Amino acid sequence: MLRRLGRGESIADVRAATGLTEGEFEAWWDQETRRRLAVIDGETRGPVGAAVEIQRDAGGMPHIFAETEPDLFVGYGYAMAQDRLFQMDYLRRQALGRLAEILGPEAFDYDLLVRTIGLHRIAEEETTRLPAETAAWYGAFAAGVNAFIDACGDLPPIEFDLLDYRPEPWRPLDSIALLGEFRWYLTGRFPVIAVPELARRALGDGPRYRAFLTAEAIDETILHPGEYASTGGGADPVPTALGGIDDGTGSNNWVIGPSRSASPAAMVASDPHIAFGAPNCWYQAHLAAGRFNVAGAGYAGAPGILIGRNRRVAWGITNNISSQRDLYQERTDPAHPGDFLYDGQWEPARERVEAIQVRGEGVREAVVRSSRNGPIVDEILPEFAQGSGPVSLRWVGALPCAWPTAILEMNLAESATGFEDALRGWASPTLSMVFGDVEGGFGYRATGQVPIRAREERGYRRGWDPADAWQGVIPFEGMPAVREPARGWVATANNLPAPSDFPYPLANMSPTGYRARRIRQMVESREIHGRKDMASMQYDVLSLRAVESLPALIQILDGGDARAQTAAALLRAWDCRMDTDSAAAAIFEAFQFQWDQAVADERFAADAAALAAGDSAAFVAGGIGSLALRLLAGDDVGWFASVKERDAAVCSAMGRSLDQLTERLGDDIATWAWGRLHTLPLRHLLSDRGELGQLLDRGGEPVQGSGFVVSNTGSSPNFSSVSGANYRLLVDLAETPAQMWTLDAAGPSGQPGSPHYANQFGDWRKGRYHRTCLERRDVQASIRTTLSLLPGG
Repeated sequence: MLRRLGRGESIADVRAATGLTEGEFEAWWDQETRRRLAVIDGETRGPVGAAVEIQRDAGGMPHIFAETEPDLFVGYGYAMAQDRLFQMDYLRRQALGRLAEILGPEAFDYDLLVRTIGLHRIAEEETTRLPAETAAWYGAFAAGVNAFIDACGDLPPIEFDLLDYRPEPWRPLDSIALLGEFRWYLTGRFPVIAVPELARRALGDGPRYRAFLTAEAIDETILHPGEYASTGGGADPVPTALGGIDDGTGSNNWVIGPSRSASPAAMVASDPHIAFGAPNCWYQAHLAAGRFNVAGAGYAGAPGILIGRNRRVAWGITNNISSQRDLYQERTDPAHPGDFLYDGQWEPARERVEAIQVRGEGVREAVVRSSRNGPIVDEILPEFAQGSGPVSLRWVGALPCAWPTAILEMNLAESATGFEDALRGWASPTLSMVFGDVEGGFGYRATGQVPIRAREERGYRRGWDPADAWQGVIPFEGMPAVREPARGWVATANNLPAPSDFPYPLANMSPTGYRARRIRQMVESREIHGRKDMASMQYDVLSLRAVESLPALIQILDGGDARAQTAAALLRAWDCRMDTDSAAAAIFEAFQFQWDQAVADERFAADAAALAAGDSAAFVAGGIGSLALRLLAGDDVGWFASVKERDAAVCSAMGRSLDQLTERLGDDIATWAWGRLHTLPLRHLLSDRGELGQLLDRGGEPVQGSGFVVSNTGSSPNFSSVSGANYRLLVDLAETPAQMWTLDAAGPSGQPGSPHYANQFGDWRKGRYHRTCLERRDVQASIRTTLSLLPGG
């Protein structure tokens, strides 16, 4: 029955074949999921030198206590595998280009992408370069995972029987590989370059193209004037920053220094925005042994805490969105087959063959060619970007990177300065880190290495021209950073790290500064902040996008027909908050998508318009959304033929929006509500396979927010919430005992039969934070189960 469900057969067909009633099927499914749950209470044997205790609190989060650091990581691997073994296996296969082995042809395209970029080869090289101590910790973690795989016997997590396979032994390389794929997710993003290239071809290099690229609220920077060495002051004016069209889902973090804190120490807040799921990609844990006493969220499948605190330091992350990759248009000639031109010389391509196992088919072979710039990727670009000839990729993530080691070293940091030092050698991804320590130190630092380019370019670069080759990377000391600024706080929200007169070109692709601006407004609205104020900030739903664009929009609608005037009246009375009960919020959000498409249609060919408007991808925020909203107030680049035509297009877009909402919500506008559209499904990795989503998915309730407010719950053309703040952290470093306050939009367990599967969703929606203490004596009151790993496994 499980295999038939896993092959995509309907629940009704499986029931009919077995003669089960609906109730009998549900009882069978419940039994199958429950009997596969890991044993989390009692004793078992494991590859440890002394007893390790995995204690779980009321929410299911593991607190792992050991006598030695290697044993700690064995326990860490064991506990994570208990909760997330299938997700871990899926992520490592995704990172190694081996998903098609278990999923079949549907996964081939992503396997081909991974193999073409060479993530598996990068991981192999990176594993051989691990320092001895890091390698030992990764080896111990793998041993713990394998001990749990052995303990599963014939009853692994249910997904393995749904797909009819068994997990292979875990290796340190697997953890390195999935971290590598995660940094590709954060920094790769082909459309960020391919969309501007298409736009340039359609618009030329003039003011319309620059307007297309210019982000909204672009002047809202992380560093403020006077906090860095400016290159301004000369005769030539500093050019205005562009920003870019990167994914607007983003993240938030900020740190409040002691001078503005209600306590005598710094306070840190962080909420990374990434795809929601059952479970999420984050794994919460508390690790205590030797030098480690750290808690927070790490990435599923890898050891280390990416967002969290130890006894003395707390930190949070956002994506810096400074470009770490370039696409190069290569030049070929039939007279030089198999060669690429560079600096007037023809150089032979390098070739390798990748054999990809596809379930039900056998092996598909793919020839991967590379130029001096990197692998040729034109066949794996989004379909809209194919057909321009060979395009190569150069990516910082393929360079030597100490990210795995840096994560663990920052877990051990004892001061703000020590935390910054831990980030050296971290090449990719480029993140914005805020941090604070118990002595009052706090600050911001951008991690990673950003290439130095000789000229600004948002589309393809010239693969044959040495002038477009990288000129090195920005040194660690040259990356944006600040310590204890006089203003008493620092915040980041995927906005520009610094103004245009920063000493180095940051090639930042930030699509919007509105979330960062709203955070600044809230910080500056009061002199002193407490932890509860920080929680309110994380749940703020005021849309500055709406605040800035509504006056012009309403003025245009007032001149339209009766329906347009009705919409204008609702928008005029709106407080610009994306609340679940707001009809105006639904109208504004629906209008944005329709208006984006109308603006794209005005200048782009039909086949490119959908992509430019973000209709087929998650790039609504930057593809054309920024320009579209600016056009409401004025059209100084002549995007439309006249103001009259623009106004007619606005009213037409609003009409289509109202038609769409009427179809979805009914004729009575008084009953319309944003929450009836904006719901949050927690989708399982196998959700789309047959009807497994009915068995494995959770959530589906209304949520406040959108993709452009601090309480980010994403934006999508069908209005559902697909990504956003799926983990939230608050730390007041003066609180005693040492503690933190967190929320996961799902829960710690990936096992659908577990009481801890998506168990935090209700608290996450309501903002009821969970308290986690660091000292063992303070943890014990919250503990519900204890599993002891004893020597001898």
